[in-house]
Amino acid sequence: MNVGVLYSRIRTDEKLLLSELRDRGHDVTKIDVRKQTFDLTEAPEAFDGLDLVVDRCMATSRSLYATKFCEQYGVPVVNSAATAETCADKVENSLALAAAGVPTPTTKTAFTTDAAMEIIEEFGYPCVLKPVMGSWGRLMAKIDSKSAAEAILEHKATLGHYEHKVFYVQEFVEKPGRDVRVLAVDGEPVAAMARSGDHWLTNAAKGADTEPFELDDEAKELVEMASDAVGGGLLGVDLMETDGDQTDWNYTVHEVNHTVEFKALNEAVDVDVPAKVVDWLEAKADAYATEDDADAEEAVAEVSD
Repeated sequence: MNVGVLYSRIRTDEKLLLSELRDRGHDVTKIDVRKQTFDLTEAPEAFDGLDLVVDRCMATSRSLYATKFCEQYGVPVVNSAATAETCADKVENSLALAAAGVPTPTTKTAFTTDAAMEIIEEFGYPCVLKPVMGSWGRLMAKIDSKSAAEAILEHKATLGHYEHKVFYVQEFVEKPGRDVRVLAVDGEPVAAMARSGDHWLTNAAKGADTEPFELDDEAKELVEMASDAVGGGLLGVDLMETDGDQTDWNYTVHEVNHTVEFKALNEAVDVDVPAKVVDWLEAKADAYATEDDADAEEAVAEVSD
């Protein structure tokens, strides 16, 4: 197959993916979105003959728009623009999870500092304030006091960008010093790791320690539910273990990521993560080709009739 890879920087994750694709004899077209221009109807030359496009854009804005253009051109892309849109925005993400019955931390949103302060006081301290767009734990704040809340809200209110005028407040979940990252393809777990550390944020990007994590049946069910809620695809599902005293679940899903990194996971587990991802990409390309063949046969049948 001929695979296009949308990117703005080739990181270790992309190198692993590109190496696996080439080792299997697939043609790879690297598409640097910084150097492309996108017409409303005609695809750029770089998209000619592609069987599948994989979105590996680091910047959320580029990811959202590039995938929309792929779909406009009729080029299959993973993840879909709809999945990217749902996962990129934390409000959209939380709404999708809640609508699907996936346990997720209690979350409220406000549009003024006064209303946000009411939520924070209602939740009590500590609680968490997150940007609606963002990754790697950036601009997230654990709020431990009223004075801290007032200062952080004032800073956000004066930052200027409209996204900072959306105050996304979440309960603080008492996790056992770790959270769980699951890489999944259309709801099927590929591998999972626990991320632990002294900091309240346990992102691998923040230097958290990682180790393999064995998913139980409940965790697997939640991964599938969360994947379905956001539209499926190649996803990173983030779980936190709870004591189950507030819900019937022993986990809560706090986020689903659509341009998931897997370097740290690949180093932590015995699974060949890039190989599993390419297995899935091959299956997706075959499925899209079968759909095209079926559509062509149907069109021929209609003409014959």
